[in-house]
Amino acid sequence: MTKIKDIRTKTDAELATFVVETRAAIAGAHVDLKTKEVKQVKAIRNFKRDIARALTIQSERELANLEAQEATHE
Repeated sequence: MTKIKDIRTKTDAELATFVVETRAAIAGAHVDLKTKEVKQVKAIRNFKRDIARALTIQSERELANLEAQEATHE
């Protein structure tokens, strides 16, 4: 499970890469679950939460950029 402080320090490109890699990890965890090779049952939930955190930070940054652009146009 990744902490929010660690996610906030990532750049936009790093966040995008993090989301892609975590989604791949979820897919792998689903396969492990189906083949009964699960090491941590809660891993999928933790991956989903990490993705949600990263996507939330991405949307916060996008909104901040839009607001900054609107402020400069006024």
